[in-house]
Amino acid sequence: MKQFKCTECRVKSSATRFLTDDQVHELGSNCVEVHFDPGEIIFKQDALSSNIIYLKSGLVKLFMKGPSKDQILKIVRAPAYLGIPTTVGDKINHYSAMAMNDVAACFIDLDTFRKMIFLNGNFAWEIVLTLCKYELQQFHRCINLTQKQLNGKLAGTLLDLSGEIYKSSSFRLDLSRNDLAEMLGTSRESISRLLNEFAEEEIIRLSGKEITILDEERLKMISQTG
Repeated sequence: MKQFKCTECRVKSSATRFLTDDQVHELGSNCVEVHFDPGEIIFKQDALSSNIIYLKSGLVKLFMKGPSKDQILKIVRAPAYLGIPTTVGDKINHYSAMAMNDVAACFIDLDTFRKMIFLNGNFAWEIVLTLCKYELQQFHRCINLTQKQLNGKLAGTLLDLSGEIYKSSSFRLDLSRNDLAEMLGTSRESISRLLNEFAEEEIIRLSGKEITILDEERLKMISQTG
């Protein structure tokens, strides 16, 4: 854990470009950078929350305890804010966040963050736009989970991972088969069977944890009609 100068950071959020130099300096004076190893909990469900977290690097899994098992809500790729709704809305974490690989995150004092919202309208507007984008993504994911068959759910998830998270048609999947099953509300065996079927039909190529999308158009068609 270390304090650093936000003015020297090369991965500042898009919102901070609207802050004055003095405001950026104040933000940095009330912020610490923390590094997490894969599998470490960044914040835990039901715990008190007093910080806004800005993800500088790495991938994070957001998940919530359900009546019978955990449900993965979202995979977040840096740079991104974590925990704004749960910290500002209730001060109690409604879900947990876990590092999926090496992660660097900035913990920003909530009072300082709130002060920037009140003092700088452009900064506040950019935060609102970010939250709106997150909410719309969740709406689309809800439709994907509730109105599609499993093959359509998995196809859509692979397309999202390729386009939004890894930004490549070939990627090393940081999620386990169990993680994918939790995301899609099914069993590990069903996920493994369907991935093998996609591979046999040469829609994707599997090599351990490496996945390569070979036929993006067919995957899109399955996502749309599944």
